[in-house]
Amino acid sequence: MVNSKLTRQDVDKLLTERSVEARVETAAKLAAQFDSGELSPSERRLAGDILRLMAHDAEVQVRQSLAIHLKESAALPHDLAMDLARDVDTVSLPILQFSQSLTDSDLIEIVRSREVLKQLAITRRATVSTTVSEAIVETGTPEVVVSLVSNEGAEISEDSLQSIVDVFGNETTIQGSLVHRKNLPVTVAERLVTMVSDQWRDLLMSRHQLSGHLAADITRQSRERATINLSAGADREDVEGLVRHLNAHRRLTPSIMLRAVCMGDMMFFEAGMAELGAVPLINAQTLIHEPGELGFKALYGKSKLPEPLFPAFRCALDVAQENKFDGGDLDRERYGRRMIERILTQYEKLGVTFDSPDLEYLLAKLDHLPSGAPPPP
Repeated sequence: MVNSKLTRQDVDKLLTERSVEARVETAAKLAAQFDSGELSPSERRLAGDILRLMAHDAEVQVRQSLAIHLKESAALPHDLAMDLARDVDTVSLPILQFSQSLTDSDLIEIVRSREVLKQLAITRRATVSTTVSEAIVETGTPEVVVSLVSNEGAEISEDSLQSIVDVFGNETTIQGSLVHRKNLPVTVAERLVTMVSDQWRDLLMSRHQLSGHLAADITRQSRERATINLSAGADREDVEGLVRHLNAHRRLTPSIMLRAVCMGDMMFFEAGMAELGAVPLINAQTLIHEPGELGFKALYGKSKLPEPLFPAFRCALDVAQENKFDGGDLDRERYGRRMIERILTQYEKLGVTFDSPDLEYLLAKLDHLPSGAPPPP
């Protein structure tokens, strides 16, 4: 650390010396002295003026020396901090990571400049406000978002965390950062737990004290996804046998039935309704697809499926009549997305809202709607 006071000779050297090394040394000495508290008001003004001149020195090494020695200065003038923060990376990064002279507005401006190294430096600050975090999440750059989430000093709103899951939920590096983050909102943890590996799922559930019921839900959801995928490639006789087997083992659940219709597996759904309603398959098909409202409603009542879920099933059947598979890539996923969007809209009309359009999240929440939920239309 440079301790000697800047002398008249140093000032003369600044004005006349062409050597880069000498200017770097003088910059370090002046920066250290500027932050020492030993200068009189007039000396501080003079030192500030000299620092501003040096911040525009043609040599990067001189400006870098200033940034390194002023990065944690409580007395660093705002305009000088911004000059250094906008500079090339070797100059700006120490200031962006450490300087408290920069405001949230300053940091957001730098974040929106789309320079990744500068964004990364901001994510590593001792504290990051929710507004700055929001701007960082909006950049959509995975490595920057990982760095932000990994910083426990960064305040990240629940909305921003939900956005991270929406956009990056399948990125393993971001999953890991979220799992290891303290105080993850339970709504985010519940969504994340359906996406991560078994190892991270166990850590997530223990770290964020998610209930054993949720663990059972996750196991069931994984099994139901596999069952519907298996059903999609089977013929009708095999599907009917599968449905009977599931019902015999109490696994023909409301969520697997809704999953089937949401994913366009009408063969499974028809067979399941026939099994649950104890009616011949041909009768179930007629009741499900007849144009009026009475047939399916009567079959639904006989099936003993939960009353609060009727709007979801009714809406899903209506959408199935209107939307067909288009045969393109990710056809099944697009079909399911359209289905979920309509179901969410239907429940919003009934006064029930959900935090996420994710299928797993929706099924889990629908499965636990209270009995006092809005009645079927």
